Amino acid sequence: MVTKVRRVIDRYELSGLGDELAARWVGDGYDRESLRSLAERFNRRVLAAGMEAAGLTPLDGEVDNTYRLLTDDEVSAGMQTQVERRLERDGLDIERLRTDFVSHQAVHTYLTDDREIDPPGDNESVADRLARDRETIQRLASRLEAVTENTVSRSAATDRLDVGDCSVLVDLQVVCTDCGHTYEVAELFEQGGCECRLE
Repeated sequence: MVTKVRRVIDRYELSGLGDELAARWVGDGYDRESLRSLAERFNRRVLAAGMEAAGLTPLDGEVDNTYRLLTDDEVSAGMQTQVERRLERDGLDIERLRTDFVSHQAVHTYLTDDREIDPPGDNESVADRLARDRETIQRLASRLEAVTENTVSRSAATDRLDVGDCSVLVDLQVVCTDCGHTYEVAELFEQGGCECRLE
């Protein structure tokens, strides 16, 4: 099966774009990019190719701005219509163009099915991934603790809150609804799951 991204690359003769998407996804020579970022990059390249095929010579930044006006939810419907009509007058088939824009899911399908690339991080061990996930949660808990402490102190200093010297403790616990056992987050991650599932 030929993926949508492959069909659009062929239709607009965007040779090299597939290789670039793959390299940017895994961070080969580029900073790693998300699938959403890659989809937007791809769609802007499609828009640029469409404009050039219609005989236009986009100025620096014009493609990015035109893409934003066509796709950004914060742009009014009236403004989008105005941009579409201008492009149609310039010879672009807006319906075709919008149909050829791809989603991040389409990019994922292209990279994993068509290019047979493993998602970034898939070679990471289970233990390493669990450790990284635990650290992420602990950082968030520390951040919550700091923000809460700062907010309480600020409210107390302005007499909105009547409290003496105090400390903030963030106690995150996970309850297994299958057996009712309660764990601290670090404990759960360290042992790799609930006792009822590890027996």
